[in-house]
Amino acid sequence: MNDISHAEVDFTDYKSDVSPVWCPGCGDYAVLSAITKALAELALPRENVALISGIGCSSRIAAYTSVYGFHGIHGRALPIAQGLKLARPDTTVLCAGGDGDGFSIGGNHFLHACRRNLDITYIVMDNAVYGMTKGQASPTSAADWTNSKLTPEGPGVPPLQPLDIALAAGASHVVRCFSGKVQALTKAIADAIQHPGFSFIQVISPCVTYRPEMRDLKHVVHESFTEPCTDRREARRRLIDDDGFSLGTLFKSVEPSYKPCHQNTKTAAELERQFAL
Repeated sequence: MNDISHAEVDFTDYKSDVSPVWCPGCGDYAVLSAITKALAELALPRENVALISGIGCSSRIAAYTSVYGFHGIHGRALPIAQGLKLARPDTTVLCAGGDGDGFSIGGNHFLHACRRNLDITYIVMDNAVYGMTKGQASPTSAADWTNSKLTPEGPGVPPLQPLDIALAAGASHVVRCFSGKVQALTKAIADAIQHPGFSFIQVISPCVTYRPEMRDLKHVVHESFTEPCTDRREARRRLIDDDGFSLGTLFKSVEPSYKPCHQNTKTAAELERQFAL
């Protein structure tokens, strides 16, 4: 993997030769474009960047870039990303996945990643459906969404609110974007990479196959978080009236990041002797 000089950098340099297999019209194509454009804008050496993903349609994204990647297991992308960042703090670590991967099986990891506040950018492509497994309701599906054959009367429970959870759990940079606004998303990702803490970006990314009604989201989303809050209480007040389609940076603050103590690090052999019966 060769370095890229700033003079010759182009977003296509960060794309792999693997062609995406997403459905035509999927919002994840735009997210891929925004990630590669953000990396190009920052002119980051590819060998210093890693993209970790879980399982699902959106989690295929690691294979479509030319940076280091790790396609993990369902819901476990964040622990892998955090381990990498702790072991190699000089590496720019991005983590990507979907709403099912991140908020259902990976929900517990999401909470603790927020509170550790490691310097990681977590991008969740939220289409409010399990797309790869044929259209089940996800944690962010509306209670009355009846288009799934598995929940023909709707999930019956309120959708999870990712921004509320990220803010309450301790994330120091909380953003919502729309995949249809690539320029704004590119800027948000570049800003998140440069933020010295845990950056969470919820990307409303339509699934036109199992949620065809999402084709009209471009007329629903609206810029609302024009200036980021630096006070969590004020950010919470903003969310009281949030309809789930407000775009922009909700909260941004430089806060302490978890740093483990390595002074008493022991070898595997030393640990084995310590716990020997």
